Amino acid sequence: MSGYDPGSEGAQMSFREKMSYSDYLHLEKILDAQAPLSAAHDELLFIIQHQTSELWMKLAIHEIRSAKAAIRDNQLQPAFKMLSRVARIFEQLNNAWDVLRTMTPSEYTQFRDSLGQSSGFQSWQYRAIEFLAGNRNEAMLKPHAHREEVVAELEKILAEPSLYDEALLLLAREGFDIGPEAKRTDWRQSRQPSDEVMAAWKKIYQAPGEHWALYELAEKLVDFEDYFRRWRFNHVTTVERIIGLKRGTGGTAGVSYLRKMLEVELFPELWKLRTEL
Repeated sequence: MSGYDPGSEGAQMSFREKMSYSDYLHLEKILDAQAPLSAAHDELLFIIQHQTSELWMKLAIHEIRSAKAAIRDNQLQPAFKMLSRVARIFEQLNNAWDVLRTMTPSEYTQFRDSLGQSSGFQSWQYRAIEFLAGNRNEAMLKPHAHREEVVAELEKILAEPSLYDEALLLLAREGFDIGPEAKRTDWRQSRQPSDEVMAAWKKIYQAPGEHWALYELAEKLVDFEDYFRRWRFNHVTTVERIIGLKRGTGGTAGVSYLRKMLEVELFPELWKLRTEL
């Protein structure tokens, strides 16, 4: 291919007054956003790992919000596509841990002090994903109190039904008895598992052919949480592999804190009913 000129076949080669690839993506802003604070070779890996994760989380938030709206409008087919995309986003986030795990404890200690008190624990987009899905804890607003615009965004999410709340409200509209959940108006707190909700999902799983759309919605939710749980598990193992049982830079208990998060269920009835079937 030496000497080949794509322009001879019509490829655009001059962008002096045209929008280029770099212009469209604002690559200068993105590629100038890495500013290591040490001379350690692996700090660039650490920064890019977390920056790209935040970009994927931005897309996940966009998709979850859109899926919520679609379910609210009884538009389940678009919601299925969006939820499938969210699951694949978390698959991508899972794969990213494999790259970070190439960093050894010795390499991390060369720049860990440069992080100060910063920690992934403080990611407001991760918090938004948890709030949107249904894991709501007002205490987790505190790490963001220094940024009013972030707190306002998270408060907006807390004021509305979560993704799972919208799924349960859909069950009620479809004639299923979900008990007090059908009349709940305070969305700020995480809900507790309900026998009525469990019974409703159990009916759907016992006769999927009669309730195929709701059955598919349930499986899309489980698929999302499956990948989300894997992401949490990979987070725990990666942290333990690199820092052992040390405290996190943000002051959390590190691995023991992350292990507690593994016990959180976003859509509890959908997991518990498997035992009942």
